[in-house]
Amino acid sequence: MLSLYAELRPRDPVMPLSMARETLASLLARPEVRIIVAKVGGELAATCQLGVIPTLSNGGRPFGIIEHVVTASAFRRQGLSQKVLEQALSLAWGLDGYKVMLLSGEGRDEAHRLYEKLGFKAGIEKGFVIKQAEAQGCTLTRFGPKA
Repeated sequence: MLSLYAELRPRDPVMPLSMARETLASLLARPEVRIIVAKVGGELAATCQLGVIPTLSNGGRPFGIIEHVVTASAFRRQGLSQKVLEQALSLAWGLDGYKVMLLSGEGRDEAHRLYEKLGFKAGIEKGFVIKQAEAQGCTLTRFGPKA
């Protein structure tokens, strides 16, 4: 899985294998997190991650967030990203999610066409992103258990 993520985010720091194993085990232990994978000939070819988040709005129905959609370069143009996304959507709807969101880099036109083909619509809500390095100096209030 790390090699897939390296294709998606080549500038990310390399994660030590022991840390990756611990993180994956932690993710898989969380009922609100799903990691969907597609294999070809036993080889990991595509993945995405779905988070299903409980909420107090919308009658208590959860919302979904999809992140880290990637297909290995050797397996592109075979419909694998579409398949993992369809599975993620099916899981979210099966958990009574009222919406699923995803963010995508501005210049990823081919990916955007796929998302639109699957029913995602741009322009309904506006997404904003802040990264930790940019947030230095911000005062944040945390609710819930401490990490």
